[in-house]
Amino acid sequence: MSNVEKVNEFLDKAKTFYFLTTDGTQPKGRPFGFHMLVDGKLYFGCGTFKNVYKQLVANPKVEVLALAGDEFLRYDGQAKVVKDDALLAKVREIMPQIMDIYDKNGWEMGLFYLEKGHAEIRGMLDLIEEFPV
Repeated sequence: MSNVEKVNEFLDKAKTFYFLTTDGTQPKGRPFGFHMLVDGKLYFGCGTFKNVYKQLVANPKVEVLALAGDEFLRYDGQAKVVKDDALLAKVREIMPQIMDIYDKNGWEMGLFYLEKGHAEIRGMLDLIEEFPV
């Protein structure tokens, strides 16, 4: 299993994870659930009208934090925004209701993945595994 597949599998187990950005010098975190692994890249998405999107564009250094059972994942890197109609079509397959709402409101889904990533899987007291992503 590749390192990005390990991260994807952990996020699948966690179901909800937290996406961390900064707003100026203030840390900001919010729950996310959507992710998809396509051609070896782990994509995330959110509305381009949302503060989280504006924050990751202004400062692409971000972190994902997820908890599954007694283990947690830290996954950090630099957000790389992508515009790709084929990827958006996959999002429509995965989340048709959400994309219908976006379409009805004229909103755009922004997709991104993390480059120069690093992940740690930890127990509450110990490092289980650490790897580049």
